[in-house]
Amino acid sequence: MLKVMITRIKGTQDISYEDIGYWHYVEEAIRNISHNYAFTEIRTPIFEATELFQRSVGESTDVVQKEMYTFEDKGGRSITLRPEGTASVARAFIENSFVNLGSPIKLFYNGPMFRYEKPQAGRLRQFHQFGAEILGSESPLADFEIIEMAYSFLKELRLNKAKLFINSVGCPKCREDYKTALKKYYSDKLPEMCSDCQRRYETNVLRLLDCKVDRERVAGAPSILDYLDVDCRSHFEELQWYLDKAGIQYEVDQFMVRGLDYYSRTAFEVRSSSLGSQDQLVGGGRYDGLIEYIGGKSCPAVGFAIGLERIIMLLKSENSKAGIPRGPEVAVLTFGREESVKGFDYARRLRKAGVSTYVDVMERNMRNKMKHAARIGAKISLIIGKEEIERDIVTVRVMSDGSQFQVDSDYMVDYVVDKLRDIT
Repeated sequence: MLKVMITRIKGTQDISYEDIGYWHYVEEAIRNISHNYAFTEIRTPIFEATELFQRSVGESTDVVQKEMYTFEDKGGRSITLRPEGTASVARAFIENSFVNLGSPIKLFYNGPMFRYEKPQAGRLRQFHQFGAEILGSESPLADFEIIEMAYSFLKELRLNKAKLFINSVGCPKCREDYKTALKKYYSDKLPEMCSDCQRRYETNVLRLLDCKVDRERVAGAPSILDYLDVDCRSHFEELQWYLDKAGIQYEVDQFMVRGLDYYSRTAFEVRSSSLGSQDQLVGGGRYDGLIEYIGGKSCPAVGFAIGLERIIMLLKSENSKAGIPRGPEVAVLTFGREESVKGFDYARRLRKAGVSTYVDVMERNMRNKMKHAARIGAKISLIIGKEEIERDIVTVRVMSDGSQFQVDSDYMVDYVVDKLRDIT
């Protein structure tokens, strides 16, 4: 019988060995920045009722129309793997009555998202996002803190070449007049534009500004900034004042609208020219109407999401040392049954002291065990043979220079910890 190898699904990846160090580095930075800004972690299900994304993300968006992984479960319910995190956070905010905890609520998440789209560099069908949300404040101060948090995260990763772009997409009232102006501008150009733009002209004309095919036509379009009402204009100007005072450099991109329907007022992106066409690292903005729209009470909110695959691509392109995986500090090499029992005992004692300890469980000779300890990057090897058992000692070998020391087993842990301190 011919055996066919089963391979991973297109648009997914296995993360291990040379890449896992980058992921650990970035995830540690996520925990650090979220702790420093006093955001609480939330973990939502990776699948939700399809209606949640239809209502929040928008029926006319590419995400809902083309990209969602949707299926019917055994109970006949329409289920969708989450394509983004904000809608799930908003649903959890309502369902768990977080509003009773007082405002504002500050939450962050980190996990996989799913979209069916053409896989390419920095874009996968299963991808990962770090996101943060402030729910309950309509102040530009909340917008500023969200932007500063995302900006600080990139700084912590030493990604200094990224640039912040901001805009205001106004409120529903502002946008009605603006949509009318956009339709008028594009009306005579529509026959020559792509099929997606022709569809979006009727369903969501703002998305024409986001088209990659007919991008050159955007330059002459009217600006939404000319249509902001007094409150939306004041909100946007105050946000810029805070950014200026903080010394955060930015550029106003008057045609940035973001791809999801729930945005209002502030919209922002952080982009990096180092990534080519897939240049967006951070996307976010305000979504004051979302919670009410999916069944809760009116509640202003603002947040961001960061694609981790692109962050890691950028770290690699800048030759960051962050991704170098750390090997074990100690490798325990034993020869014989009694020696193995003693070796595991030593390993438990070292691990209790916080020392990363690898036990070689292969039955091979001394030379090959030592070669493997070097291959995995151990700094110290503990050698336990018959002599060590008889004398109740441990042979400690420093891998970098080959020096060896025999240590009484009672003092082994302290000796190894001190030796590691000297090595590093």
